[in-house]
Amino acid sequence: MRFVDRHETGTRHWVAEAIRKVEADANRSCDTHLHVFPLPPQWGVNLYLKDESVHPTGSLKHRLARSLFLYGLANGWIGPTTTIVEASSGSTAVSEAYFARLLGLPFIAVMPASTSPEKCHLIEFYGGKCHLVDDPGAIYDESHRLAAETGGHFMDQFTYAERATDWRGNNNIAESIYSQMSMEPHPEPSWIVVGAGTGGTSSTIGRYIRYRRHPTRLAVVDPEGSAFYPSWVSGDTTVTAPGSRIEGIGRPRVEPSFLPTVIDRMIAVPDARSIAAMHWTREVTGLDVGGSTGTNMAACVQLIEEMRAAGEQGSIVTLVCDSGDRYKGTYGNPGWLASQGMDIEPHLEELRRFING
Repeated sequence: MRFVDRHETGTRHWVAEAIRKVEADANRSCDTHLHVFPLPPQWGVNLYLKDESVHPTGSLKHRLARSLFLYGLANGWIGPTTTIVEASSGSTAVSEAYFARLLGLPFIAVMPASTSPEKCHLIEFYGGKCHLVDDPGAIYDESHRLAAETGGHFMDQFTYAERATDWRGNNNIAESIYSQMSMEPHPEPSWIVVGAGTGGTSSTIGRYIRYRRHPTRLAVVDPEGSAFYPSWVSGDTTVTAPGSRIEGIGRPRVEPSFLPTVIDRMIAVPDARSIAAMHWTREVTGLDVGGSTGTNMAACVQLIEEMRAAGEQGSIVTLVCDSGDRYKGTYGNPGWLASQGMDIEPHLEELRRFING
């Protein structure tokens, strides 16, 4: 008989300990808060914000990074000396840098040069290195090159996001939402509203809704310059676009993890309205949220207006994706907004009238 044995006891022990550390992080973090947005009670519509900014690395991407590390460890792609490489617009890289440091692994983030300095500083704080490229579309090829050059592993969130998370449960974000909603007046949301960057979150929630036979509809919001919305409308997955100014959501191409068939509605939101809704949300709730949360909120306002016009009562759930402190130099900076030709004041006035008018 002939055989080849590649079992390495030391590596297996390291992987087992690495998985324990990653899961212990989740055990310490517990779950994220579900805030009630103050709408007039006579409307009969409740809006909830699931605050993903309270994760240890401050964003929704902490969940994705945890799943991607567990996926890579369980698949045997990550070992005790593996350099981790990721293509990211920022938040995923921040979270992956955190987990790489937890496991004692080198980390390189390949990001567009336009990524906010605040995110770059966070990546470096966790021991990662930032590799900036001028062309956002070049981050994929550059990540493959760096992984090959270092003998590392390209995490490739845009391919693996939809499969690294267990959409059937296992404390994923969808299961968490329904558990936290169980004692609310309308426990089964009429809508769940999320953005798409990799498409992993929308895929997880959309699959879970169907798997658990919930009547909830899934709305995915998309900013200017993204390929997702025109692709979803036309059915053409080869659509390309310039890329988004709202960091964390929108992509210049349709990513492999984007699953259009689980989405009930897509809503395209102008960037000025996204940023206005970001500022308005802070005014109303005191929560300092980022631009992608503003995109979510702009869509929620539209859906609430539709429900009221139809005499429909129910609940809507959306996400606080990250904190506004990551965007002080951009979305929170009047000078930057002017340089981008964005006037958010008309949108702000309209949003204020939404409740008060």
